[in-house]
Amino acid sequence: MQIFTGKVIAKHGEKTAKVEIIRFMAHPVYKKRLKRTKNYLVHDEVGVKVNDRVRFIACKPISKKKRWKITKVLGAKKTKKEDK
Repeated sequence: MQIFTGKVIAKHGEKTAKVEIIRFMAHPVYKKRLKRTKNYLVHDEVGVKVNDRVRFIACKPISKKKRWKITKVLGAKKTKKEDK
């Protein structure tokens, strides 16, 4: 079972959220770290907000593009403006 952690970047409708996953990989030749991002459409029955960090898992297909379900809200991600 696949489990991912990511940040909610958009809300589409009442029960759909777009979650961004960021991962780092090393270039095969030069070994420089590269940032790769991927967006997933996730089924949201919890009621998350934009900038929340969430954990989601794979599930049976809910619609054409939604095959993921939010299991836990890990909290809101702090921005630099909130720290000041």
